[in-house]
Amino acid sequence: MMRLQPVLNNLLQRKTPQEFIEDGTNSGLKKTLNVFDLIVLGIGAVVGTGIFTIIGSAIAGTSEGAGAGSAIVISMILAAIASVFSALSYSEIAAMIPVAGSAYTYTYATMGEFMAWMVGWILMLEYAISNITVASAWTGYFVQFMKGFQHILPSWIVNCPLWLRNDYRTIYEMSGKYGWNVYDKMPFIHLPLGIDIPVAINIPAIAIVLILTILLIKGVKESTKVAAIMVGVNMFIILSFIVAGAFYVKPENWTPFAPNGFEGILTGAFVIFFAYIGFDAISTAAEETKNPQRDLPIAIMGTLFICTVLYILAALVLTGVVPLNAIDTQAPLAHAMRFIGQDWFAGLISVGALCALTSVLLIYQLGATRILFAMSRDGFLPKSLNKIHPKFKTPHILTWIAGIIVMICALFMDLNTSAELCNFGVFTSFIIICIAVLILRKTEPDRKRPFKVPFCPWFPILGILTSLGLMYCKFGHKSTSALYFGVWLLIGLAIYAGYSYKAKRAEE
Repeated sequence: MMRLQPVLNNLLQRKTPQEFIEDGTNSGLKKTLNVFDLIVLGIGAVVGTGIFTIIGSAIAGTSEGAGAGSAIVISMILAAIASVFSALSYSEIAAMIPVAGSAYTYTYATMGEFMAWMVGWILMLEYAISNITVASAWTGYFVQFMKGFQHILPSWIVNCPLWLRNDYRTIYEMSGKYGWNVYDKMPFIHLPLGIDIPVAINIPAIAIVLILTILLIKGVKESTKVAAIMVGVNMFIILSFIVAGAFYVKPENWTPFAPNGFEGILTGAFVIFFAYIGFDAISTAAEETKNPQRDLPIAIMGTLFICTVLYILAALVLTGVVPLNAIDTQAPLAHAMRFIGQDWFAGLISVGALCALTSVLLIYQLGATRILFAMSRDGFLPKSLNKIHPKFKTPHILTWIAGIIVMICALFMDLNTSAELCNFGVFTSFIIICIAVLILRKTEPDRKRPFKVPFCPWFPILGILTSLGLMYCKFGHKSTSALYFGVWLLIGLAIYAGYSYKAKRAEE
């Protein structure tokens, strides 16, 4: 028992909010972001993947869950309500501890070392896995965009082989669906004992991640400027779709309103929640914000409100224009315009989708890097990784590491499973944030809070319950993503036990 006690003490060892603030002050990161920049980051992360890809799966359903149908608007409201409670908690704690690391940092200040590591590991699931998914989706829209130049560019560029623009799992699935011989669609490396290794290289996904990695190394302000341009194009396309599509809405397409009942609505809420990771991304840029105490709460709540309104309007138009059985799960908005004969508008939407997904990639990559930076600074990862570039004042080594991981893993991820897997991370971090607010209200009652969650403790408790409820619905279906999430947690536990715990003790 005596030997166990020091271990338990280490697992529960905390850093105070003041220690985090001092670390952030001396981090060397350049403070360049204002509230507008933060809202751009949030909108860019929220509306991109959700509106242009995931919304189709939430409406029509997947092989592992029923769709919400036209009742997707109810799903979105449920997801928004669950997000509001967590967003308010994020706002309080981000303004109180304005440093990089998001939920990881807040957990370290309230629940101790071990929980901080596990939450940081879960956040890496959120950002890295979601970025891999978005990179694959970006390739799909890029290929569709290039087909518009088939009479201008060479055929080998417009219609390049499948194995140069897809991961091998997608090619296997397509071969099974269309009756293709998979050996005709990609090359194989033949090894002894009859082992064949498929070769598939998603070149567009790797290229865009490489470009954005270099941009992030150049500076967060420069990256935000690029994101602002893309978000502007994205917003114009979405608003144009809402206005133009409204003239083609047929109310009969909204019936039956909820074809799969409340189960479909809850499943739709779980799937669409993938989009609401955006305001978490805002808090990861806290150390590079000029006035974080004021700007972070405004940006978090503003992002949530703007994006929820856009989601509901886009969903009403989409389900009103296209019958439920004709909803496309890969490119729902572009397909809707083709469905009503507006092919030119479908091409325009593809441009908007490319901008939207590019901004998502940029912002998620920024979030992943800043979380790794915070964990390395605290000794969970080698401190040699968190060096700041002498000219650009960015964590260039970690930026390269995050980019390379995404480029390698973009070869074999499934969109829907990855999005659901990411959601488990989102829900977990939301629950942790709400708990952290409750703990800090008790342990640090006198610390200055530029923003306070109203009706505390009830709003944080509601945030915990709503997130737990949506997670339980998915775990109850024994989905593949739920299994992967458990495996991810076990891997994180093994890394902590094998390296991070000892590294922290050596540091002390």
